[in-house]
Amino acid sequence: MKLSYKTNNWVNIMKKTRINLFASLALAALMVSCAGLDKMKKDAPGVKYTVTPEVLETHAGKVDVEIKVQIPEKYFDKKVSLEATPVLVYEGGETAFPAYKLQGESFEGNDKVISYTNGGSFTYNNSVEYNENMRVSDLVVRIKATKGSNTSEFDDFKIADGVIATSSLVADQGAQAAIGADGFERIIPEEKLADIYFLIQQANVRGTELRKEEIAVLKDFIKEAQAAENKEFKGVQISAYASPDGPTDLNTKIASKREKAAKDYLARELKKAKVEGAQDADFFTLKNTPEDWEGFKTLMENSDVQDKELILRVLSMYSDPEVREREIKNMSETFKVIADDILPKLRRSKMAVNVDVIGKSDEELTSISKSSPSDLNIEELLYAATLTKDAAEQEAIYTAAAAKYPKCWRAQNNVGVALYAQGKVAEAKTAFEKANTIKAGVAEVNNNLGVVALRDGDLAKAEEFFGAAAGAGAELDNNLGIVSIHKGEYDNAIRYFGNSTNCNAALAKILAGKYDAALSTINANTMEVGFKYYLKAIVGARTGQNDLMFDALRKATELDGKFKGLAVKDLEFAKFFEDATFKSIVQ
Repeated sequence: MKLSYKTNNWVNIMKKTRINLFASLALAALMVSCAGLDKMKKDAPGVKYTVTPEVLETHAGKVDVEIKVQIPEKYFDKKVSLEATPVLVYEGGETAFPAYKLQGESFEGNDKVISYTNGGSFTYNNSVEYNENMRVSDLVVRIKATKGSNTSEFDDFKIADGVIATSSLVADQGAQAAIGADGFERIIPEEKLADIYFLIQQANVRGTELRKEEIAVLKDFIKEAQAAENKEFKGVQISAYASPDGPTDLNTKIASKREKAAKDYLARELKKAKVEGAQDADFFTLKNTPEDWEGFKTLMENSDVQDKELILRVLSMYSDPEVREREIKNMSETFKVIADDILPKLRRSKMAVNVDVIGKSDEELTSISKSSPSDLNIEELLYAATLTKDAAEQEAIYTAAAAKYPKCWRAQNNVGVALYAQGKVAEAKTAFEKANTIKAGVAEVNNNLGVVALRDGDLAKAEEFFGAAAGAGAELDNNLGIVSIHKGEYDNAIRYFGNSTNCNAALAKILAGKYDAALSTINANTMEVGFKYYLKAIVGARTGQNDLMFDALRKATELDGKFKGLAVKDLEFAKFFEDATFKSIVQ
């Protein structure tokens, strides 16, 4: 059936009406959607942000932040999803923290829901890696809100300043290398021993005893010591003994006579050698033991005498010498062996001649180490290097020692220490690695390899080496203190530094909030360096001692101009940025 013209016209009108209605509805929905986002954008300053700390700080190489977000009632649209990103904005760039998301009650999602009627709160914690550009920066919140198919980006909203970077002041160049210690002894005691043996119940010195090799060696020792310019006699000790058989009174007399006989013999030999002081009363130290039961026990323990265990048991059971002697003599067969093999070794005088060998003086060692280092032994060379404060001179001496003693790890290690002291870190590393190939696992070398790793910025490697350097001494403790500052473990750092007065030790105390202790450490530091006074200025700023701060900052900038540029943007001094005195110091 054909429709009339009027009917077709009516249909077309209805279609257009329907299209216009749908368009109107869509436009209305769009306007409502936009209105919700626009309202949230407009009212965004009403959202409260509480940032901890109020001024951001860096610790352990990171910037941590806690943001408590308080959203007012009737703010958060029920159908909106919001993504907020805290961002540190600084000259030349920015660093974003991870974003967080919130959503309205009617939005389908799994994020934190904020009530439209009551508002809500949210706590955010996160961190980013620190970089030096962050010293002067703003922490802003950057928001993107979505409702339906519409998205709105809010204006950046500043919520905090950043970043106080005092922890980054830790001076890695303060890491200390450890030397391989010398074993030099200027005075070396020498002792020569010889025994004279006597027949039973006798105290005369037999010719056969004086012709023994050990007596000849003793006589030569005396002659050589007397002839040597670097040897000095210190005295003679004589200990005379009687065997524990026979009456005690008789043994006492015999032991005393044997003591005198040995002394008289040695006195003659010393006189022949023209030893000065040998006639002095205190040159000889004399001692006699009438019944040498301790010697008897030792010889028995080391013998293969039959029934020795029984004899030793007798010694432990009885303390009375007469009872001991009677019980042992009752073992007739065994006693015969004892009388032949043990007791004769106890009838003796022990002679000890003591001499001090006097080493080269400091002046001699210094002179020879420069002119002819090959004439010195390894201990003398290593010691000679410690007699100068000049690192280049130390390097020359240690290099000579390493050349003469190529298998000595200490010489090679100490070459590295001298290079490190001159700021030649790469060359020092090569020396330390060579020392490690000579002898691996040495505490001092591991410490020094850790120092190089620390200076190269490899904290993990440094810790690995330091962990294998137990026993390296105070240098290791200092270095572990530096590592602890890098890790934000300030109390540990204070413990490692102990009583040290270096700048890193003071810095650790500042970072731990122990300002009186930090000031004491700084005041005890005798080095006139800008860093010390800069730390003192920080203490003054933190404790409200303005005069202290100004005086210390002025001194720091006089000693080292770099602290002017640092102070200008250091938020430790933020409240003084517009102060005339502060400006006069840093400009």
